[in-house]
Order: sequence, then structure tokens, then C-alpha cells
Amino acid sequence: MVAREQFETDLKNIKEDIMDLSNTAVNALREAVDALYNQDLTLAKNIIGKDKAVDKQEHAINDQTILLIAKQQPVATDLRSLVMALQTTNDIERMADNAKNIAKSTLHLEEDHRLTVHPRIKDMRDMTIDMNKTAMRAFQYDDISIAGKLSKMDDEVDQLYEMIIHDILNETANNPEKIQYVMQMAFSARYIERFADHITNIGESILYLVKGESYKLN
Repeated sequence: MVAREQFETDLKNIKEDIMDLSNTAVNALREAVDALYNQDLTLAKNIIGKDKAVDKQEHAINDQTILLIAKQQPVATDLRSLVMALQTTNDIERMADNAKNIAKSTLHLEEDHRLTVHPRIKDMRDMTIDMNKTAMRAFQYDDISIAGKLSKMDDEVDQLYEMIIHDILNETANNPEKIQYVMQMAFSARYIERFADHITNIGESILYLVKGESYKLN
């Protein structure tokens, strides 16, 4: 196999590994919010325990990418593709960290807190998962038209986050004894908002790859 074909094959394999890692982070987010709603401490602990596997997978992808840079010494778009791979892998690892932090909030609330989780947190999670689907489609095809959609999607997540915070702060004013509950709800909503921010970072990396210039989607 000639060097160019080998490079393209290696890059394709790296991108597939990154997309698998993204699926892992999204599954962690989905399960973390389910654990929060269901007061499922066992599921929350499992999510926290699985985070080490995410870190290991991140390191493996980074090692493959750095090795490819060393072997091929790429320039221009090829180099930007590998830089984007490193940046995207880091963002996904941070996404998984935010899912883990939601699981930790569930543990802080404990099993019998007898409090209702804000109903829109699940909506916020689902919007963020849709964002990730869009980002991974853009990532797979290096499609800037798809990546550009992430800005509006992120704005919608931010608006929902602000609404949730407004609601739970009002609840604190009326029920100061619920401060622990309010803190963990606020933290959980914030973790989802940060998860979405890292998705916009992936979109920005795609725009940089194709255009060779930095753009802000957040």
C-alpha cells in the first residue's frame, strides 16, 4: 500500500475510534440523567466507574494520532485533520466527565430525597444528544454546512438552561430548606450545558479543518 493510501486508512480508523468514543460519552449522559430521575445510585456508580475506560480510550486514540504525525509528517489539510482529531478526542473526554459529574450529583442527593427532578433537564439532555448526532455527522464527512447548524442548537440548549436555573432559584426563595436539591439540579443542568459547549468546539474544529481559520459557534 502506498504512503497516501496508508495515511487515509489510518486517519479513517482514528475517526471511527473517535466516533465510538463519542457514542460512549452520549450513552453516559443518557444514563446519568436517567439515574438522576430514578434515584438510581447503582447506575450512577456504574457511570462513574466506566469513566476510567473513557480516559484509557482517549489516550489510545491520542497515541495513534501522534504516531501518525510522526510517521507521515503531514502538512496543510492532512496536519489539520490530525490536530482536529486530538482536539475532538479531548472534547469528547470532557463531555464524558460532565456526564460523570451528573452521576455524582445523584449520589449527593442519595436514594430517598423525595424531591422532583426538574422535568426540563431531560429535554435539555435530549437536545444535547441531537446536537452530538449533528456534530458527528459533520465530523464524519468534514461537512461545514452541517457543523454550522450547531450554533443555533447550542443557543437553544443555553435558553433551556437559563429557564431551568430561573425556575429552581425561585424554588429556593420559596423553600430554603431545599438548598441541597437546588444546588445539585443547578449543577446537573450546568454539566449538560457544558457537554453541549464541547460539542460546539467539535464544530469549530471542523470549520478550522476545512477553512483553515478559527470560528466561534458558541
